[in-house]
Amino acid sequence: MQAQDPTLLYWILGFALLGSVLSLAAGAAYLLLPARLRQRTVAHLISLATGTLLGVTFMDLLPEALELHSAQGPHAVMTTVLVGIFLFFVLEKALIWRHVHNVDGHGHDLHHHKTAGPLVLVGDTFHNFLDGVLLTAVFVTDFDLGVVAALAMITHEIPQELGDFAILLESGFSRLRTFLWNGISSLAMVFGALLAWWNLPLIEQYLAYIIAFTAASFIYIAVADLIPSLHRGVKLHETLAQVAFIIAGMLLIGLFHAH
Repeated sequence: MQAQDPTLLYWILGFALLGSVLSLAAGAAYLLLPARLRQRTVAHLISLATGTLLGVTFMDLLPEALELHSAQGPHAVMTTVLVGIFLFFVLEKALIWRHVHNVDGHGHDLHHHKTAGPLVLVGDTFHNFLDGVLLTAVFVTDFDLGVVAALAMITHEIPQELGDFAILLESGFSRLRTFLWNGISSLAMVFGALLAWWNLPLIEQYLAYIIAFTAASFIYIAVADLIPSLHRGVKLHETLAQVAFIIAGMLLIGLFHAH
């Protein structure tokens, strides 16, 4: 299925760029906050990011992948998730080895949480690419539905992007590197939209696996990196705040999914 009206492509790219610009603007505003205020809010944003990642995975990505692959059964999709989690484990090991100067004499990483930043960039790039593909697919099917879907993507991307900025800063990225790398990652949405426009049938053939791999990245990041970093806050008020923000992130995704 291939769209012929170039005006439709302009709408698609316009919304893709708008989402990138608005999410980066929100992130830039966060970077401009005083360092002390950013430090006080970083745990809240990481908690929010954890909730949104898990919410997107289990309320949106996995159900969509299973529905797309329903005729063949769930095994291939879930195997893709399993393989994806394992690949992200291997990738994180490689990142830890690169920071071998941060290990002690027993070979234990002293700054394990610092690998979360690069993993978030990889996962978010896949997610942005997927959003671009889905945006084109929906616009080609129904223009009005495409506009609604684009607005929903933009709205849920902003809080998730704030969480990503906080994670990158916590992982040791400078403010400039955080902004530049997120800008590059955001362009994946434009690339995904263009690739889907040029060859939508081919993309649709492998879309369930792309979605499943994206889900795997989000599960691994949330469970292996973000949640362990939150366990450093052991006081009751810190724990309650973490739980509240994780729930808020999941509810936010659930709200968008309901609409």
